[in-house]
Amino acid sequence: MYDVIGDVHGQGAKLRALLVRMGYVERAGRWQAPQGRQAVFVGDLIDRGPEQLAVLDIVRRMADDGQAQMVLGNHEFNAIGYATRHPVSGNFLRPRSDKNRNQHAAYLAEVGEDSARHQEWADWFRTLPMALDLGGIRVVHAWWDDEAAAVVERARGGVDRPLDDDFLLRCYEDGELKQARKLLTCGVEMELPAGSWIVDKEGHKHPDARLAVWRHWAERLRDIAIVPSGSEDAVPDIEIPEEHRLDAVDGAPILFGHHWFNGPVKLETPKVACLDWSAAKGGPLVAYRWEGESELLDNRLVWV
Repeated sequence: MYDVIGDVHGQGAKLRALLVRMGYVERAGRWQAPQGRQAVFVGDLIDRGPEQLAVLDIVRRMADDGQAQMVLGNHEFNAIGYATRHPVSGNFLRPRSDKNRNQHAAYLAEVGEDSARHQEWADWFRTLPMALDLGGIRVVHAWWDDEAAAVVERARGGVDRPLDDDFLLRCYEDGELKQARKLLTCGVEMELPAGSWIVDKEGHKHPDARLAVWRHWAERLRDIAIVPSGSEDAVPDIEIPEEHRLDAVDGAPILFGHHWFNGPVKLETPKVACLDWSAAKGGPLVAYRWEGESELLDNRLVWV
């Protein structure tokens, strides 16, 4: 049975409290799952919070001990690009702009920019899968798509093969692989009309909006747009474009993070669970305790 844990973002105290609440036990600095259970992290362990290395150490040790698995979040993917140079130009795949350095500031302050530790963590991030089909549930950072998961798996040569430099270059340059990677780690996004933008929690402007395409019952675009409060008018009040309409999710439930939910912790549908409730901005750190059910239940959600 699996305990799927949302975006931690360096919130070490919340992570330890959540593990304790779920019956995990720390012995000699290593966390052990209750009998018959395993933690699964949806990615975005890093950036923003006050305990970057503590969180990384907890999760990596759990993974090494078989107590946890993890999928790659967009923040870990960005951290790989920030530490990896293009073989021809010599430029870093993720430009070291002020904006990008500020996003990684908490992480870089603890690992030491361009240190051996910095490279070690980037190398570990390369080993993480982008999607995990665990039989009864599917886990991904931002949104599950069968075709995108297959494209990524083929390109990397298997779900467990580390991301090599060729794969990373193609993620930045190749159309199909770039789009597949973005769908799994960033979700479905739609470009806003010219002159419109949303403002994120760091005050940065974005010309696109994230879409909750799993809301198959919605009719209007604003009903599926996930935007910060105050940016709602940037989204056109139109019917949902056909390319962003999905039927109700069937098969194994999909669990993910990334989308900065707020308000009461609850499910939107029995087949979908977003577990990112803004833990890095004062919200709870949320997990779903899966017991084998084919439809998710609100009483399986737990948070601190």
